[in-house]
Amino acid sequence: MTKLLNTKQAAAYLNISAAFLERDRWAGAKIPFIRIGTRSIRYRITDLDDFIENRLRLSTCDEGTSHA
Repeated sequence: MTKLLNTKQAAAYLNISAAFLERDRWAGAKIPFIRIGTRSIRYRITDLDDFIENRLRLSTCDEGTSHA
C-alpha cells in the first residue's frame, strides 16, 4: 500500500512551505496530489520524487531537456 502524506508532511519532504503547495494547487498543480473527500489533500511519495527528478538542471540556463 502506498503511504500518503498530508500537505504539511509533503512540504517537509520537499523542504518547502505548506503555503507553496497550496499555491501550486490553486495555480494548476505542477506537483500531483490526491483529493480524498471534499477537503482532504494527500501526496504520494513517488509523485514527489518524480517532481524532484523532473526539476534536475545542469545549469541556470537549462530549460529542462532530458539529461539521460
